[in-house]
Amino acid sequence: MFGKIYRWSSSWTGTIVIVLTIIFFVAQAFVIPSGSMKNTLLIGDMLFVKKFSYGIPTPRIPWLEVKILPDFNDNGHLIEGPKPERGDIVVFRYPKNDDIHYVKRCVAVGGDIIALKDKHLLLHPKEGNEYVKSNYPEDRIVEADGKYFVVDPYKIDHPGIHNDPNVTRDGSQPYQLFDMLPIQIPEGEFFMMGDNRDHSNDSRFWGTVPYKFVVGKPWFVYFSWDKNKVIRWDRVFSTVETIENNMIGKDVEIKHEEGIY
Repeated sequence: MFGKIYRWSSSWTGTIVIVLTIIFFVAQAFVIPSGSMKNTLLIGDMLFVKKFSYGIPTPRIPWLEVKILPDFNDNGHLIEGPKPERGDIVVFRYPKNDDIHYVKRCVAVGGDIIALKDKHLLLHPKEGNEYVKSNYPEDRIVEADGKYFVVDPYKIDHPGIHNDPNVTRDGSQPYQLFDMLPIQIPEGEFFMMGDNRDHSNDSRFWGTVPYKFVVGKPWFVYFSWDKNKVIRWDRVFSTVETIENNMIGKDVEIKHEEGIY
């Protein structure tokens, strides 16, 4: 029996089936295309996406983006799973064109209220005021209309999150980078933002991400090189958590490019 399985798995048919099974249900390679998540994730980072983090997405043939099964549950997943949580880095399909993958950080979930003021993210979690008082330091809490908002709730735990001091209100920058009136996130949807906040094309511009577009979570970087094809050995085989931990307490130089990407 084991001999037959081995011979089948060694054949072209068996190899293709095994590879596609892994891509469909376990992990898929993904290359970071832009600097919107630097320096947590850099252009040229090649990583595996854990596709079972939030359930099993309805499989598609990679690169061709052809669905091989219908969306039986009308939620983009063969098997529904846990939903992204605040602070998670998530790989998802761009809601305006689901053939394109994006990677951003989830900063608010269904029921939360968020706003922006002078580039600062303000979060009122759906759990309410008592939750805010119990889980966040007093000096990071502000009150508005009877609700407690946390100011920049993720910057302490995730040192890759930052703003570009060169992006100012000079009339040439999108207003979404600076201010946003409070909005409540619909249930089953998520507000995504890049860690490189002033250069990120994210939910501030095109809205929240429904669960049906969620693909998975970055697993680990299997290879990385810069624009000059110089290998960044310190990132190879690193998880996102390891990369973030390595940035704690360090002055990391970030080279910004102009524009939203």
